[in-house]
Amino acid sequence: MKTSNLTLVIAATLAFTAVGCTDLEDKVIGQPVDVTQRPGAQVDLTSLLSGVYGQLNGLADQANTYAMGEHSSDEMMGPTRGTDWDDFGTWRRLHQHTWDATHNQVVATWNTLNTGVFRATELIAAAQSNPSVLAQGRFLRAFFMYHIVDLYGQVPFREANASFDTNPRVLSRAEATQFIVDDLTAAIPGLPTTANASQTTATRAAGQFLMAKVMLNKAVFVQNPQQPQGPYTFAQGDMNAVIANCDAIINSGTFALEPSGQYFDNFHWDNTTLSRELVFALRNDKGAAPANARNRFYMTLHYNQNPSGWNGFTTLADFYNSFEANDQRRGATIPGMTDVLGLRAGFLAGQQTNGAGRPLTDRGGAPLAFTPDVNLLYANERMGIRVVKYFPDPTDIDNSGNDYVMFRYADVLLMKAEAILRGGTATGGATVASLVNQIRAARGASNLTSVNEAALLAERGRELYWEGWRRNDMIRFGTFLNPFDQKPTATPPHRVVYPIPQQAIDTNPNLKQNFGY
Repeated sequence: MKTSNLTLVIAATLAFTAVGCTDLEDKVIGQPVDVTQRPGAQVDLTSLLSGVYGQLNGLADQANTYAMGEHSSDEMMGPTRGTDWDDFGTWRRLHQHTWDATHNQVVATWNTLNTGVFRATELIAAAQSNPSVLAQGRFLRAFFMYHIVDLYGQVPFREANASFDTNPRVLSRAEATQFIVDDLTAAIPGLPTTANASQTTATRAAGQFLMAKVMLNKAVFVQNPQQPQGPYTFAQGDMNAVIANCDAIINSGTFALEPSGQYFDNFHWDNTTLSRELVFALRNDKGAAPANARNRFYMTLHYNQNPSGWNGFTTLADFYNSFEANDQRRGATIPGMTDVLGLRAGFLAGQQTNGAGRPLTDRGGAPLAFTPDVNLLYANERMGIRVVKYFPDPTDIDNSGNDYVMFRYADVLLMKAEAILRGGTATGGATVASLVNQIRAARGASNLTSVNEAALLAERGRELYWEGWRRNDMIRFGTFLNPFDQKPTATPPHRVVYPIPQQAIDTNPNLKQNFGY
């Protein structure tokens, strides 16, 4: 991986840990920050703001934040295929919940997210006289801090004008949660009601979405840190706050579910204009894709498919089998792609073909038929159902224009349904079942007569698979520690949070290792 003086910035200003990287692609995330800038100095707010938005692009990578949320769940694994994809066990350790405080992705994710918090804090300090930039800075800081709270449970924090000789103070999980709520409360009124067609800058709806997500998870985040696995008590006031923020987005009239047969428009290379579900996304244009989604199809496709992928990640058979046969989220042909490349969107199971419809073979000449069964420790190159949610533009495969989705309208409806299920006061005549069935009808699935916690978790999986939310959902619903495919035993309770990287503890004595590690 290339290096820059970003490494020096982190070491000098954050005292978190040395920069690490597990990415399989060669890239530099963001641009260096001039840490000599302080309130009152002449600063370029546009560049500072662009730099903080640029820090988000690292979350579009197939490793780190994304991998920690997906590989640890029941919907994704990275099997070792002979000598391919061993990667010193990084994917296996995530899936089987055997990581430790030196795990490469635990370290790299910590660096990326904490750098985002500090860069946003510097932006906020410089933007006190610019309400628009100030509001965006508060939203962005809340975004990065939310992920730290979710993954690690505590947050080192340094004010922009603090001495570099002072170790950052540490916010507990409950303190950091309130910090996020305060940032969003201040930010939301100052955010614009609309952005561009794909909502690729922070808007009021994005702030309301993140506030709903925080309040939905608040019971998890304020739990006794020595019992992070729960059981959780969801306060009615918190659930009502979820509903209020979701209602604000619903009633804005800006967003709508994609109609039947168009689910994959949300991830199309033209999703900028095709989708009305994107509440917040990272902007990619054909030929200029800083948050490039190419890794999402390369990481799963076989070498002999077009494009020639890395033959890596798969879904789990039980997860695939949770879909009804007519559920359009399972897969679809995409005009202009399937007839050119042979790829379908969604789950790729069974015999694969090229653009002319001819059967493909693996490198040894056997039929390239993806099988549901796959072994995490040893798999041949055909094992495992592949997933193509973002898909390539055949006219520019490596720089397709798919905007990378952070927040989506379907999740708004699902969050509201969950808040009602957990004791919130229903509004607008909605019920848990009516909200869930609104989504299912748009996806071609049959109506559910009733919805309990297990059914709602399953529906969140079917709607939001491979979008980075699964670990978070499983923890909230109490299933993350349970055995699942290729993780045959229950996980120790403390592993609902990741450890603080050992290097971070070594450089900041205010940090204490999470309980159980």
